[in-house]
Amino acid sequence: MDQLVFQSSPTVILATNQFINVPVVLQFDDTPLISVIREQALGYTTEIPIFHADGTYLAKVKGTRVFPTKAGEKAGIAMRHPQGMTICEMNGRTLFEITHQAGDAFRTQAELYTPTGYFVKSTDTPTPQIIDSKGHELRVGGIHMSNCSFSGCRIGIWLKSDGSCAIGCN
Repeated sequence: MDQLVFQSSPTVILATNQFINVPVVLQFDDTPLISVIREQALGYTTEIPIFHADGTYLAKVKGTRVFPTKAGEKAGIAMRHPQGMTICEMNGRTLFEITHQAGDAFRTQAELYTPTGYFVKSTDTPTPQIIDSKGHELRVGGIHMSNCSFSGCRIGIWLKSDGSCAIGCN
């Protein structure tokens, strides 16, 4: 063999925390919300289902590509492509943005709803929040994770509708 093949592990950064070689970065109950998948043409990329607050499955985001579902098309989701971005909107409201960065890197900002209508909010502050359709926050165990690294586990953060949270699950 005359060649050396180097393949880096997929890495996702969520709320200052790094997930290395973790297939499901964020899951709510039985639904993966942020997954790392491997595609032949792309290598590793992320996969994110986009749900409406009523639980309707609107689209699947794979890397920087968006695949609306039939329900999403019926609901009127629309894509815009300003310079270096992909923006998905519904009724004039941004559902998510993908900013293309140097090389294969990209940054995604999304409003993630679960199939049961909970709103999962995570920003650069490292405390995840789950908010129901009435605006009430479901408390997730008082955790505060900042600048942590998770490597090789099956699920990075597993939020549950009973308010429990599991971290680094196999």
